[in-house]
Amino acid sequence: MRKILGVWLTIFSVLPTMAQSDFNQIFASGVADAERFANDYFAPVSEAAIYSMASGWYNSADAKPLGGFEISIVGNITGFKNKGDRRAFELNTAEYDNLQFVDGSSSRPVSTVLGDMEGVRVFVEAEIAPGVTERQEFELPSGIAAEGINFVPTAFVQASLGLVKGLEIKARFLPNINFDEDVEFGLFGAGLQYDFTKILPADKILPVALSVVIGYTKLDAGYDLTDQGLFDGENQRVETSFTTWTFAAVASTKLPIINFYGGLGYITGTSETDLLGDYTAGFGPLSQTVTNPFSLTENVSGVTANVGTKLKLGFFRFNVDYTIAEFNTLTAGINFGFR
Repeated sequence: MRKILGVWLTIFSVLPTMAQSDFNQIFASGVADAERFANDYFAPVSEAAIYSMASGWYNSADAKPLGGFEISIVGNITGFKNKGDRRAFELNTAEYDNLQFVDGSSSRPVSTVLGDMEGVRVFVEAEIAPGVTERQEFELPSGIAAEGINFVPTAFVQASLGLVKGLEIKARFLPNINFDEDVEFGLFGAGLQYDFTKILPADKILPVALSVVIGYTKLDAGYDLTDQGLFDGENQRVETSFTTWTFAAVASTKLPIINFYGGLGYITGTSETDLLGDYTAGFGPLSQTVTNPFSLTENVSGVTANVGTKLKLGFFRFNVDYTIAEFNTLTAGINFGFR
């Protein structure tokens, strides 16, 4: 389990496993086939991660007054249980140089990293000498749904501070963490919220607030593969970076204890993952060593809508909301604030 964890642990250390097959064997089909497969296999988790990271920027449209602050622990759970089109992709062997299905199919659905399809066997073969052909069979990797996991989580600390009338600044972070000396990751972000109702003379008596929110989040991670035995080669490392932008219009009630809020928004994000180091591609006498074999890039954008509620008991606050988007997200926050 740890072997497949290493392939994508650079993105979310909390994902306990990615598959039960050895991803290393994909390299037997050559670098071009490995890159094509990896792009289709990993793209859905990048998309889900971007939607998850872009969530949780607000729990009210009512901006804090000058000097008011709130510190929050925010957790997002982005589900994909019903996303059949993200749990599998169609693998057409005509688009691959060497990969073939053992059952003779030319095209069939196979698991992505979010899926649970198991037992799909493929092979590669090559002429290693005149009239002599060598064949290698292996099973394609399954995904985290096979381990009973149907969500992608994110978590971070977020702080908000009221400035001039109607303006609130925000920051979120997860400090750089080293896990088991092989994994390192960290997250930071910054945002602004502007409450239009604060400029109205009747602000104090209006029952609702209207705001706009802009937020930027960036996650960087790295995983040292050299000592894990995942791939044949040396000096191996995966480095990945996620960036997301969130734009939202928010409305909320302004009651003393329990409030309700909702927003319409748009998110955009990019993930970039680099496979670095030396790797052995191909098999048998036709194998070769390649350096920094490929990079994977995923661009995501989409409209979001959410509704939520916030409970305020003096210094302590609690909020929960649900976002409807290409990947739906449940957000919960424990908040401590003043004013």
